[in-house]
Amino acid sequence: MTSTSAPVESANAATPPGSITPDLLRRLREHLPQSDELRSATAPFTGETLPPLPRTTTTGLADTVAAARAAQPEWAARPVRERERIVLRFAARLLEQQDLLCDLMQWETGKARVHAAVEAQGVVSVARYYGYRAHHHLAEKAARSVLPGVVTTRVGYRPKGVVGVIAPWNYPLFLAVGDVIPALLAGNAVISKADSQAPWTLLAARELAAGAGVPPDIWRIVAGPGSAIGPALIEAVDYLCFTGSTATGRDIARRCADRLIGASLELGGKNAMIVCADADLAAAARGAVQACFASAGQMCIGIERIYVHESVFDRFVTELAERTRRMRLGSGYGWDIDMGSLTTAAQLDTTVAHIHDAVDHGATIAAGGKPRPDLGPYFHEPTVLTDVTGEMKVCAEETFGPVVSVYPVASEEAAITAANTGEYGLSASVWTRDVKRGTDIACRIVAGAVNVNDGYLSAIASVDAPMGGMRTSGLGRRHGREGIIRYTEPQTVAAQRFPTPTPDTLRDTFFGGYARVQRLVSTLRPKP
Repeated sequence: MTSTSAPVESANAATPPGSITPDLLRRLREHLPQSDELRSATAPFTGETLPPLPRTTTTGLADTVAAARAAQPEWAARPVRERERIVLRFAARLLEQQDLLCDLMQWETGKARVHAAVEAQGVVSVARYYGYRAHHHLAEKAARSVLPGVVTTRVGYRPKGVVGVIAPWNYPLFLAVGDVIPALLAGNAVISKADSQAPWTLLAARELAAGAGVPPDIWRIVAGPGSAIGPALIEAVDYLCFTGSTATGRDIARRCADRLIGASLELGGKNAMIVCADADLAAAARGAVQACFASAGQMCIGIERIYVHESVFDRFVTELAERTRRMRLGSGYGWDIDMGSLTTAAQLDTTVAHIHDAVDHGATIAAGGKPRPDLGPYFHEPTVLTDVTGEMKVCAEETFGPVVSVYPVASEEAAITAANTGEYGLSASVWTRDVKRGTDIACRIVAGAVNVNDGYLSAIASVDAPMGGMRTSGLGRRHGREGIIRYTEPQTVAAQRFPTPTPDTLRDTFFGGYARVQRLVSTLRPKP
């Protein structure tokens, strides 16, 4: 059954803004290795073909990696503080050109202006954080020595060399550039593979980085289908950072393991929200709208499942459905739109298929439920489902679209068990007026990041804290100390103040002395 009213569309036109000029596109195209093979994508707002870009060939990739590898030692030899100054200038340029970056993001991905702006400001936050803190995270540190006073032991952090970054189309600035920044600060050269759907935003960021002082060969961009460029890139780099699907992440992990190189992977999610009986239902519904429908639900940390205490279930669904119906859909570049378009035909197809499958098996549409071709080729209403059961695809499979399923639960214990069901463990949310109780619940959820009384933004915006997935949602972390140390090789240097005993006296002198020192240390050290 259906109970919904259509979202209100904005009157803004989908015409590309005047900032996207032929001269700009010509300049940005020059940041790619040139070839005769061209590749285009589709503008989500209109269905029109975006301007083509050269597809990087095998030779072009090899030349790009060779140039980066040749330039990297000089970059690594620069003081960290100098690299920080360059990144802070880059942050300033990103902020100055925020409007252009938002225009490009909307043009390529179809997201609403507000979500593009959040993304632009997010990458500025990452750049400023590492621009001020990289030297602290990378500083050489003293370690406890085997013979205090005789041996000094220090740990330094050396760059990996050439790092590959493969980022998806849904957040072409925050995910792509946000992962590049700490890699550069750690002294690496970086090769970014631009996603075929959204390369122009990344190219614009690269141009801004060049103006801030990032050398040409220290950060290079290649373009082309992931099935062709991805494996070749993995074969050429010293470390790989990937954001995308779990299936692709598994393949990348195997390829990296074959070469014995490290990798960090942020993968899929089917993220859950828990609404406790004492929650502020209006606030929880408002947070759910943000967490479920930002970027049309095409967000790896977005919410797709909500577990609500049965005593407040009906009231919460009513509140959520009403707020969802009031959302303004549209294809314009103004600020009066709450949700934009899905980015590709494939995402629209998945969204429609999951909803149809759910309804065919008995689910109820509380809000939304229909494509909106009157607004653009890939538009779909934000959709709230109830009466969802385990045999439905939407119950366990990641939709990556504007669809959320709401389930009643009898207790907090049942909600925690349900939230932990499935293969993923990326993000989660808990809503309650009792923050301590919410924190206790959060600590029992298997997820790399859990927000209490917020849908998703607090954790990802806390760039001093690590962000990443458990289970099949990934390996490694972005942000915080972990987000920059992953791009380094820890190196231990142990120096003796006195000559090592000769082989003739090693057994009696060294080990006898070592035992006496250890007994002394044990005597002086505080008891646990």
